[in-house]
Amino acid sequence: MTAAAQTRPVPGTIHGVGLGPGDPDLMSVRAHRLLSGARHVAFFRKAGRPGQARRIVEGLLPEGVIEFAMEYPVTTEIPLSDPRYNEMLSAFYADCTAHLRCLAVAGEDVVVLCEGDPFFYGSFMHLYERLRADVPVAVVPAITGMSAAWTATGRPVTWGDDVLTVLMGTLPQEELVSRMSATDALVVMKIGRNIDKVRAALKAAGRFDAAWLVEYASMPNQSVTRLCDADGKVTPYFSIIVVHGQGRRP
Repeated sequence: MTAAAQTRPVPGTIHGVGLGPGDPDLMSVRAHRLLSGARHVAFFRKAGRPGQARRIVEGLLPEGVIEFAMEYPVTTEIPLSDPRYNEMLSAFYADCTAHLRCLAVAGEDVVVLCEGDPFFYGSFMHLYERLRADVPVAVVPAITGMSAAWTATGRPVTWGDDVLTVLMGTLPQEELVSRMSATDALVVMKIGRNIDKVRAALKAAGRFDAAWLVEYASMPNQSVTRLCDADGKVTPYFSIIVVHGQGRRP
């Protein structure tokens, strides 16, 4: 073994840490332990914003922690169908990956803050796929936003043999209608500017009157409303629609 190999540091680990839906009390013990001992913390945010993941851990990070804010180059400014969208995000994830890889190769552990669960429609997945062949990567699962949303309604989302379908509001209206019509219980995410399309699809599928709109689930400003009573309401980024299943029960 060469002298260089003997002095080369053991690679650090990139931890994708799920923080849950927003309430710090719903964070796992493992997540809290990693946060408490973190030297490097990374998190996604929109340019000019503090970032929801960073907000969740306010007051929980140790003094002197080094923060790395990963600012999206684009969110909703251009449509998903525009080739520039994927090009810009791909370059962004490559840059973030390079920074995290350098830290890990130097022997540093990094905690990447993830809203909800890292493997459920999370941005961390794009880092994970780019990093896992080069450096150690670990994932801490968490309560999802949709779980907090249906809990906020005070009603079980599935019974017996109910099939639960999770849809993105970004899908074409025809596909939304087809999938809404074919399921028992339903969660619709990524609503935002797609709310009118989602409302129209729910009506066409005969599910509109049973739909609930949950905003900021588990957070201090949580709001739970029947969707039919929320016409004209502008939904924020943190909003989820829930339609409960009515399946078999004793």
